[in-house]
Amino acid sequence: MQEMKAEIATKNSKKANLLDHNSLKHILDESVSEIVTSRGYAEDVRMSNARLFIGTIIIVIALFAQFYKKKFPGNRDFLIANECNHVCLILDSGKYIVFNVILQLVSYTKEKNAIMFTYPPPGSVTSTGLVVSSKLPRFSDLYTLSIVSADPKSISAGRPVEFTKSVTQWFTKDGVLVEGLFWKDVGALIDDYAAVPKKKK
Repeated sequence: MQEMKAEIATKNSKKANLLDHNSLKHILDESVSEIVTSRGYAEDVRMSNARLFIGTIIIVIALFAQFYKKKFPGNRDFLIANECNHVCLILDSGKYIVFNVILQLVSYTKEKNAIMFTYPPPGSVTSTGLVVSSKLPRFSDLYTLSIVSADPKSISAGRPVEFTKSVTQWFTKDGVLVEGLFWKDVGALIDDYAAVPKKKK
């Protein structure tokens, strides 16, 4: 089996450290994004942009608190000194904390394990894009890939589909991703999503 995988692998193949969980997941997730976009699904980056915008606000608040011109105690409305005499970059008004909480809520409620969000393919009868998510638990070789509708309440939303397979099916013993095998499995999952009956009103 390993010999057959090695033959299929190309010169420019992606290589992962088989002992590094994050390396494996990163390569697989990156490949999934390529496969989905190759099927005509344009990536919807609005969620990423929203996270970047909130993150920028947090950084600006922290910088303002750090470099506020007044010295203590004149700046006590902006800074709180901790017991180690380090300055905590937390606004007294709670804006820093509030925006951090918002960022975490967006990640927890909207993104979860999402790799990417998409628009529907051009010319498609469906009006919803996809949310493509993955999981690779630590100390496990089982990679779960799922596809759901970006708007589950839509009449054109398909039923969620997923597969769970061992990463050993897609990597050679040297850590090279056999893209042909992986593309086949992911492509089949996308086809399954497109083929399932749509929801009824």
